[in-house]
Amino acid sequence: MKEGQTNTIKRFSISITIAATVVVLDQFTKWMIVEWVPLFEKIPINDFINITHHRNTGAAFSFLADASGWQRWFLITVAGAVSCYIVYWLWKIRTDRQLVLSTGLALVLGGAIGNVVDRVILGSVVDFIQVLIAGWPFPTFNIADSAITVGAVLLIVDSIFISDNGLDS
Repeated sequence: MKEGQTNTIKRFSISITIAATVVVLDQFTKWMIVEWVPLFEKIPINDFINITHHRNTGAAFSFLADASGWQRWFLITVAGAVSCYIVYWLWKIRTDRQLVLSTGLALVLGGAIGNVVDRVILGSVVDFIQVLIAGWPFPTFNIADSAITVGAVLLIVDSIFISDNGLDS
């Protein structure tokens, strides 16, 4: 294999490793919560963070959580399709040196897969980090959600400030 090909495979492998690391950390922390924290229990960490155990059958901010059950397979299908596209996108940009874009995509991929694993196995997503803002609880989230959020921010930063967005043409 030529040196250029080795570098492109290495870049793709790093992105996949980032995504896999997110999945492993996400699943490990969720396993700890399921094993050691009873459902709806709250463990205060400090004045603005609780560790808790919640289950979300919906999407972000419990969107669709009250639906009749169809949302589980719908969200699995959407996340699966998006994940496949992200892997394709990461493969497509492997020859470019787009560190921010590839890191953002890898984080979103890992987060999506982490939550899909929960939906497939448990039928819901385990959430456990609760942030209090002025004493009011922000919606509970997990490592996968955090990775998706950070990844999305990186994608926005890349889109606005780094990648050729066509604004200068």
